[in-house]
Amino acid sequence: MNTPLPAHPSPGSLRSARLTALAAVCCLLVAGCSGAEASGPDTDEAGRADGRLRIALVTHGGEGDAFWELVRKGAEAAAAKDGVDLTYASDADAAGQAELVRDAIRDRVDGIAVTLAKPQAMKGPVAAAKAAGIPVVGLNSGIDAWRSTGLLEYFGQDESVAGRAVGDKLDGLGARHALCVIHERGNVALEARCAGVKKTFAGETEMLYVDGTDMDATTDAVRARLQQEPGIDEVVTNGAQFAKAAVEAVGKAGSDAEVATFDLDGELVGAVRDGSVQFAVDQQPYLQGYLAVDALWLYETNGNLSGGGVAPVLTGPAFVTKTNVAEVARFAADGTR
Repeated sequence: MNTPLPAHPSPGSLRSARLTALAAVCCLLVAGCSGAEASGPDTDEAGRADGRLRIALVTHGGEGDAFWELVRKGAEAAAAKDGVDLTYASDADAAGQAELVRDAIRDRVDGIAVTLAKPQAMKGPVAAAKAAGIPVVGLNSGIDAWRSTGLLEYFGQDESVAGRAVGDKLDGLGARHALCVIHERGNVALEARCAGVKKTFAGETEMLYVDGTDMDATTDAVRARLQQEPGIDEVVTNGAQFAKAAVEAVGKAGSDAEVATFDLDGELVGAVRDGSVQFAVDQQPYLQGYLAVDALWLYETNGNLSGGGVAPVLTGPAFVTKTNVAEVARFAADGTR
């Protein structure tokens, strides 16, 4: 039995088939170019999987810095509570940090939290985020620049106030000559702290600029200055790890200088307890990270603005001394102070 051959297609049917195929290809190309259109049924109109907000935290923190790990832990705790997808990125270089903010904008996140250690470098990226409809809040650095930079809210310590408080405390302790160690030149927060110390401290205040990326060099620089000027009786540092370096430098120099510091971590709690560090100024970095993420969630879900959008929310300064260090120690043991 012979099988009949298929009928030869007409020109009209061929043309119709080609048009159908072309339409299908165009649909695929359009879907490939637009993430929102290509999204599956579990993605909402903003491209968020399962409706979860996506927030980026972008800081100037150095890699492995214990202070920034506390900021990150606080942010992660808020993200877990709020059901937020959080990404964390940092770059100590201002241009690198600015590019990380631009990356977050390109990624179409729902909110950005950023530090303003060098505010001028952040103006362009923050403006680009606002143009893209992405709210941006500030934390930790830039309390004098957050509003002019265009941020919605700010969470941190007033560094000038903290510095003046340290100056007053040094007067109360009877100090006469303070060496304020700045480990990052141009960082507005560190400059403001030391300027605040100088403003209220009745004794002499001098600044020492060091390379904070090289701890051995930092220790050597402090030691050298103490040997050159035996009259220095107080070393004030701007980070817990630098306080530890200063303690080492004091010992190597054979100096009688005391050491005090801005900022706190678990190891420094022990140093305050044993007296090798006189006191620490705690700005509560865990709280800064927590509040920044939680504020973006509240703004997106309920239109809230902490401080009414015109006043910063302060997280410090709080002095940790031998008399109250035990109260802080149990939280430090959990890695949150």
